[in-house]
Amino acid sequence: MTETNKLDDLAKNIKAWGETLGFQQVAISKPDLDQASERLLRWLENGFQGSMQWMGAHGDKRYKVDKLVDNTVRVISVRMDYLTDSNMIAVLKDDNKAYISRYALGRDYHKLIRKRLADLTKKIEAEIDRLGLTDLQLNQRPFVDSAPVMEKPLAAQAGLGWIGKNTLLLNDKVGSWFFLGEIYISLKLPVDDNQQTDKCGNCRACLKVCPTDAFPEPYVLDARRCISYLTIESQEPIPEELRPLMGNRVFGCDDCQIICPWNRYSSKTQEIDFSPRHNLDNSDLVTLFEWTEDEFNQKTEGSPIRRIGFQRWLRNLSVGLGNAPPSERIISALQQRADDDSALVREHVEWALQEQQRKFNTAEEIPTGE
Repeated sequence: MTETNKLDDLAKNIKAWGETLGFQQVAISKPDLDQASERLLRWLENGFQGSMQWMGAHGDKRYKVDKLVDNTVRVISVRMDYLTDSNMIAVLKDDNKAYISRYALGRDYHKLIRKRLADLTKKIEAEIDRLGLTDLQLNQRPFVDSAPVMEKPLAAQAGLGWIGKNTLLLNDKVGSWFFLGEIYISLKLPVDDNQQTDKCGNCRACLKVCPTDAFPEPYVLDARRCISYLTIESQEPIPEELRPLMGNRVFGCDDCQIICPWNRYSSKTQEIDFSPRHNLDNSDLVTLFEWTEDEFNQKTEGSPIRRIGFQRWLRNLSVGLGNAPPSERIISALQQRADDDSALVREHVEWALQEQQRKFNTAEEIPTGE
């Protein structure tokens, strides 16, 4: 068997192993990030990254893959679906509920996918020995949102989808409710030649539905206005002019996915670890706001939510409570934290109390007709 045939067999095995490990799609690309790097540099020049300074760090390691992992010539991209429920719109429409981005309801995907990719790299290493390819220099490293990796352009090159107007990877068979992971590898594996063309067409639904108007143009996101950035990445106070626009979205935002026509084809994941924990898919704002720090730490253990910490959790919930209908229970809960040790929390609690009082005053001014 020739070396080429052995690498063909290895590629087939990688895809079969990936499926066994719980990935819904595995594909291989020869990375070419020249165009993607140009778009990234323009995006950074416009300041759309906000405080995410790491987006401009690491020099050209982000788009010259062999500088991140020596001798990389191929990228194995994987897809894992995560959607667990279909009640997103109902929660969004209930102003007393807390909307949490659906990716964050269960176990932290970083840990789960990283473990699966590590298992896949071990299988590759063992297979290299079995196939007698030990004279080839094997160098490989898995990534899950953990290094300067341009995962969406790489996944698009591998055929996992196309980057849509909402800047997410869209797949014409499953939509966009999925995670991505990669393995950089030094072997010249056969490349998948099944790239999907851009099928967004004239649709602008995602651009129009964005609560904070975070898309200055199609295919460009201004993170500084994005609710996911404001509630997860940013450590600063949320700009006051954007707070009323956030509604009850307290950790991330899925509006541009919910509205996307291609997500009609999405299906629920079979991954048990992504199932909602502690009723986070349907909880009241006040209930979550009344958690103690110990409760927060206990109930977000192993969850992506843990990364923002208790103070930012309260910051986000305060905005949701300020946007909620006037309620004595809400005011009482906010008053309990009016003297919080954190200046960040106090500022947002004060704003929420003012909003609640304003709504009460407005309601009193409305004639009853009696």
